[in-house]
Amino acid sequence: MDRHCFNLSRLQRALQAPAGGSSDFDLNPGVRPSAGRVSRPASVLVPLVERGAGLNLLLTRRAALLRHHPGQIAFPGGKQDPGDGSALGAALREAREEIGLAPEQVEILGHFDRHETVTHFTITPFVGLIDAGFVPVADRREVDEIFEVPLAFVLDPGNFQIHGRRWQGAWRRYYALPYGPHYIWGATARMLRTLSDRMRDP
Repeated sequence: MDRHCFNLSRLQRALQAPAGGSSDFDLNPGVRPSAGRVSRPASVLVPLVERGAGLNLLLTRRAALLRHHPGQIAFPGGKQDPGDGSALGAALREAREEIGLAPEQVEILGHFDRHETVTHFTITPFVGLIDAGFVPVADRREVDEIFEVPLAFVLDPGNFQIHGRRWQGAWRRYYALPYGPHYIWGATARMLRTLSDRMRDP
């Protein structure tokens, strides 16, 4: 994909587009959420850092001993607490807790489509540009690893795959974005696919 697709002004324009929403059910039209279920609000930070002429995306691998989604690749973030004040407040709080990112070290560029998960969360993803000198510090109770992926790789639709597995007795399909030893999949990959699609829109 051409380098001009990655400039910050184009990214900010993509984030201003009307949000349509995505969900873990997008690739499984025969499976729908139960009627009347209530989704809990959550939010994540999609952190970008400048590396030379390009941008990298910072991701985490969740701690193996966590009760929910152990070992999975994720954005810094989590459910909104009453004291957060806003969805953005929750994303920034979680980023500070998980990777040691202070709010003043990130410039929020905008947010994109909310994502509904099969685990009953509705996630708002915020995109932020972090200082190139930021040194992440993992909270080992929540994060086993912090790593970077070139944004050019993430935004290339040719790198996304559709995989499947059995879950709760049914075969479910989902987006996957393998990168080296890292298997990015599920809600994280689906949100990245949305960002990729937005950047390709005229």
